[in-house]
Amino acid sequence: MHRTTALLHDLSVEVTARDRTALARAGLAAGTRVSITHLGTETAQDRLDAAAAVGAAGLVPVPHLSARRFADADQVRDALAGLREHGAHERVFVIGGDPRTPAGPYSSALDLIRSGLLADHGVREVGIAGYPEGHPAIPEAELWEALAAKTAAIAEQGMAATVTSQFSFDADAVVAWISGVREAGVIAPIRVGVPGPAGVGRLLAFARRCGVGSSAGIVRKYGFSLTNLMGTATPDRFVADLAGRLDLAHHGEVHLHVYAFGDVAATSRWIAGAAVRALPLDASKPA
Repeated sequence: MHRTTALLHDLSVEVTARDRTALARAGLAAGTRVSITHLGTETAQDRLDAAAAVGAAGLVPVPHLSARRFADADQVRDALAGLREHGAHERVFVIGGDPRTPAGPYSSALDLIRSGLLADHGVREVGIAGYPEGHPAIPEAELWEALAAKTAAIAEQGMAATVTSQFSFDADAVVAWISGVREAGVIAPIRVGVPGPAGVGRLLAFARRCGVGSSAGIVRKYGFSLTNLMGTATPDRFVADLAGRLDLAHHGEVHLHVYAFGDVAATSRWIAGAAVRALPLDASKPA
């Protein structure tokens, strides 16, 4: 399989619970993994309804569990039981979450994973976060320690791990990070975060919130203009750069994870178009 096609194969998409009504008509390919974020502005029922909508659309739900938002173990059990009732419990993504002060005993994703509650409720695959350009509030060494500890804890409980990265605009940084993950002995599949089609101004605002690059660096790597903040940017250039730098034999299993940013339809159209554009691109490249 050629490198660009390999990235597009089995890609995943990230949405919020409020995107659930758009999923049925979005046109995502059957079987696409759809991550559902765990936001403080949405209710548990909102997320369950979104998981049900993902399944009804022929897609695979991957609900997020934000460790710091759970007040106690019973709340976690209730969430997992609800997901099980909707057939959405086998794959989850565990994140520490935004609140600075935990609502309960789980101050990190690792705390929730080590609780044993996921395996007890039939979870088979646990997604965890990766940060190619670092984290604005967590030192680099701690990120690597946490990655190793989380993958080890997941394996010890008989579950599989996947690592999904924060979105980036810098293919060089992403490839260096993937190499570091593999050199650390983590062989789990990696899903590289990319923004779906989005307005330039909105994209830069998200990047600032996440501590991703500088405006000048984003423009240089991503190829859009700061003079047209009303324009739309797509990840085509980044994906092509990433594909050109990946060595599948060394970097292992790598896919894309596309952040929809509230426009599932535009994201779906970009995915369909990217698959078509990859064909002539790959035909001219060695495998």
